[in-house]
Amino acid sequence: MIDQTDLAILNLLKDNSRYQWKEIGEKVHLTGPAVAARVLALQDSGVIEKFTVSLNAAKLGQPILAFITVFMNSANHSAFRQFVQSQNCIIETHRVSGEGCYWLKVRLSSQEDLNRLLEEILRHGNYRLSLSIECLK
Repeated sequence: MIDQTDLAILNLLKDNSRYQWKEIGEKVHLTGPAVAARVLALQDSGVIEKFTVSLNAAKLGQPILAFITVFMNSANHSAFRQFVQSQNCIIETHRVSGEGCYWLKVRLSSQEDLNRLLEEILRHGNYRLSLSIECLK
């Protein structure tokens, strides 16, 4: 069962996963070892899936952020799923209900790369493209 202290620890880790257990403990009124035990329990239960770092994709040469809704041509999606797994530029894929079949979040370095990706998607179905102008949150 997750309590308010666990939620406070999770929020701190979400803001900065490099906090030391002692630093977190000072903020949530626990000892460092008690925080470590709680974090380990949260990992074991699957609440914490991984620790990661947030990168500035534009500064790494990928200034284009696009969202693509894919409308499949057939009911056989296995080839499309394999395609998605093979593309490093696709950073998230969601099977969705409502309008469209899949939602893709992609990061690309150029308009040419975007055009190539869209041409590949057309082998599997149609698409609707939205480009990110600014990330607000």
